Amino acid sequence: MKKVDERKVHQSFYKDIFSIMEQEPYAQHLGIKLETLGEGTASATLEIQKYMLNTHETVHGAILFALADYVFASASNSYGKTAVGLTTTMNFMAPAKKGDILRAEAVEEKKSNRLAWYKIKVFCSDELLATMDATVYRKNDFFVPVEEME
Repeated sequence: MKKVDERKVHQSFYKDIFSIMEQEPYAQHLGIKLETLGEGTASATLEIQKYMLNTHETVHGAILFALADYVFASASNSYGKTAVGLTTTMNFMAPAKKGDILRAEAVEEKKSNRLAWYKIKVFCSDELLATMDATVYRKNDFFVPVEEME
């Protein structure tokens, strides 16, 4: 199999990749908005609603995880190559409340043919609420038509 230049795939199919990631069903259900999608990077925002709160009237940890996981998925799939999560470690540092607008950012730390590692941060304004360290397995297949590039 011929080696594919993933940077060129990202550039050639950027609109398609962005659209696919933007339409992720669970993210849409929660109201997560994909803001940026770079090579191995992504950012998204989410406004906290009442149903996203826990018993203490602060954002439920599952919501913070979902937002972090979404930018992780977007960043790791940003080359058009199918990537699936292997591990995540989440650290919760501060609460958020109803009406807060959260922003999550994912940055690729290292990538090989089969694995890639990411650092994710979740903020409310300038306050760091949570971090995630995450690893993906990178499959052989692409979800955009790379054969058109040949």
